[in-house]
Amino acid sequence: MLLKMLLHKLRGTCAILTNAFMVLLIWSTLFSCMHNGEKIYPQKLSLTESVYASAIVQPDSLYQAYSAVTGILDKNLCEEGDLVTKGQGIVQIINTSPKLSLDNAKLSWELARENFSGSAAILKAIQEEILAAELRLKNDSINFFRQKNLWRQNIGSKVEYDNRELDYQLSQNNLRLLKSEYTRTKKELRTQVRQAENNYKTSQTLSKDFTVTSKIDGKVYALYKNPGEIITTMEPVAAVGHSDLFIVELLVDEVDIVKLNLGQPILITLDAYADNVFEATLHKIYPRKDERSQTFKVEALFVSPPHRLYPGLSGEGNIIIAEKEDALTLPKEYVIGKSKVLTEDGEVEITIGLQNMDRIEVLSGIDENTGILKPRQ
Repeated sequence: MLLKMLLHKLRGTCAILTNAFMVLLIWSTLFSCMHNGEKIYPQKLSLTESVYASAIVQPDSLYQAYSAVTGILDKNLCEEGDLVTKGQGIVQIINTSPKLSLDNAKLSWELARENFSGSAAILKAIQEEILAAELRLKNDSINFFRQKNLWRQNIGSKVEYDNRELDYQLSQNNLRLLKSEYTRTKKELRTQVRQAENNYKTSQTLSKDFTVTSKIDGKVYALYKNPGEIITTMEPVAAVGHSDLFIVELLVDEVDIVKLNLGQPILITLDAYADNVFEATLHKIYPRKDERSQTFKVEALFVSPPHRLYPGLSGEGNIIIAEKEDALTLPKEYVIGKSKVLTEDGEVEITIGLQNMDRIEVLSGIDENTGILKPRQ
């Protein structure tokens, strides 16, 4: 009987030990599944957080030149790659009719100026008539007042006195009318000159519309039409931009745009200069989002640009938004979820600070002496 009791107790003890062993085995198996045995310790390093953006090089002030009129392209006044100055013609559109109108307007303006102030001016003829009228008035005035004095002395006839008085009055009226005509004619001629000048300037403007000119000092990067082709107001005829000043256009994801500020440094790599990194600064942030790409456009200026640049060169940019020395860091592959790491004591919640493509900064939760296990991927 005693032997049976001992055997029964022994079987119970073995069952307890077996269950404990199984729990330990399961926990060990689960723990081993959570990591692959690689353990590291956090390191203090210099950490730089940046925003990635695709980049493309463009000339500063690059614009598409349009024609203000519709017509046939007569000729290109320059070649692609030529340097141009502000106001210099780029393409010429056939403008026979406007040119004739311009010539006629110029002739009318010259005639109006000649009539107003030239050697055969109308005003000069009136001035000569006024001088003659003044002499006649002076003579009639002398005769009238002489006859008037004689008449007071009862010398001469009343008829002769009346004739002298009438001549004097007619001379006064004639002079007054000539002066009035001079003033009116001068005003009319001045108006005609101004009208002819305005017509000439209008014709000049219309004629200039048939010549597409450069708005800046720069370079012609593209000519889109050949002589004989139709020019419309809806299609560009040329692309013009600065020849020695280039900008970098970067496309930034909408989740990163709020991190950017003007003046932030940027590291630029270009496919054409694969082994070089160029420094730039953030110069402009466009406030409107491109709905198709869900990105914002920003512009950067090179600190020291490459020795040779062409429109359309592509590359990548990293906009530096924060830098920190002696930051406690971990590789990103050791982070579980958003903010947890696996230690020998289990999962630990951490606070994350700066981060780049490879590493994150740990602000709290672990220290340099905490062993971190790499979770199984």
